Amino acid sequence: MSHELPHALSAEPRREGDAPVSSRTYGLGARSAAEGAGSFLLVLAGIGVTTLNTDAGIAPVLAFGFGLLAAMIAFGHVSGGHFIPAVTLGSAVAGRTPWRSVVPYIVAQVLGAVAAAGLLWLILSANDQLPASTTLFSVGANGFDDHSAVQFPLASSFLAEVVATALLVAVFLGATARLANKAVAPFAVGLTYAALLTVLLPITNGSMNPARSTAAAIFSESWALEQLWLFWAAPVVGAVLAGLIYRSADMSS
Repeated sequence: MSHELPHALSAEPRREGDAPVSSRTYGLGARSAAEGAGSFLLVLAGIGVTTLNTDAGIAPVLAFGFGLLAAMIAFGHVSGGHFIPAVTLGSAVAGRTPWRSVVPYIVAQVLGAVAAAGLLWLILSANDQLPASTTLFSVGANGFDDHSAVQFPLASSFLAEVVATALLVAVFLGATARLANKAVAPFAVGLTYAALLTVLLPITNGSMNPARSTAAAIFSESWALEQLWLFWAAPVVGAVLAGLIYRSADMSS
């Protein structure tokens, strides 16, 4: 099994033709803070476009993808560029991230996402000409059955989120592997995220990211919190599957 650094975008010995990378390592506090900042950027971009810019500009799925891409470029050299709890869990299962980093990373990701949603809620609440803030956030919340765009049932929604999350985590693990060209990793992961969100949009409104789902649900109508469990459970299952498959393939090589 190959032994990689805890944060996948951290530096390794530079080879000819490699993009410049930082050789500095960071403590858990700094890495967790970077995860929170990246999650804040991701959710602010994605939910911000969903609630404030629905009739013009880029599509919300692209805003989420570009937000993740930018966060990986800006903060990935510090923490490894996860920003999504499922990615952190999958990376730990694959043996790429120490288990002691998992809880601090996920807590930071959730706090960053909630802070971004809270900022948007304050901005929206200050404008009396807009609909109620909870109504606007409900547009970006994740749901199934009656709260799916075309009323997909629980089983279909769960399966779709599991498979999409597993694919996203697999792309992250492959794009940030020891022998991969890490300069293109943010583009691979960000564009994959946007593409998979496009598939999930009519099914669950697209999650794969429990932190984003939690942030939207807190400021939405009550149904969003009631259905939030699925958008933690499905990404966890998908992340574990991807991590186990990657680890078994890595051990057999």
